[in-house]
Amino acid sequence: MMSRKWRDEQAPSYIDSVSSFLSENSFDLEFVSIDPDLIFNCEGLSVAFVFVTNWDCGNPELVFNRVQKLEARFKNLYVVVCLPTKEKKDSFQRSYFKFEREIGGPVTFVPIQGLEMGFEKMIKIALSGGACKQEDVTSGMKAEVCVFITFFVINCYLPVLVFLTTLHTFLFHVRR
Repeated sequence: MMSRKWRDEQAPSYIDSVSSFLSENSFDLEFVSIDPDLIFNCEGLSVAFVFVTNWDCGNPELVFNRVQKLEARFKNLYVVVCLPTKEKKDSFQRSYFKFEREIGGPVTFVPIQGLEMGFEKMIKIALSGGACKQEDVTSGMKAEVCVFITFFVINCYLPVLVFLTTLHTFLFHVRR
């Protein structure tokens, strides 16, 4: 399911390519009035996404305030943030800590470099969560923990490494 509001904020050609991509991956696309931008249902597991396609360096509180409202309502919530430039990456990292987000907290932020990468990551997250639920891999643990571990082991080694390096640099400069 895709939010009508989110759809209307995107270029029609992008929505067409997303629709084709989702269809190729066996997902039906419905446009509905929902608060998150997208919700995927895989094997009975609903996974909600906020997809920030244009990070506003001057107004990051819009995203973080929205996420704070949604995290109370959605058990499996991910925020995919497109950060194509160093300026946007730096702004996001500063904001992440300013708004006191926890690494590995209830909401997982997924930074990406380009829009085309966004839906690929969302599909992988949703499918891995559904597979874990279907195979009952999650007995004894919550489904979102399985999705979190699967996602980061398979898809995010490099971004996490870059993030930790940046965090180390940031902390080194703060100590001075």
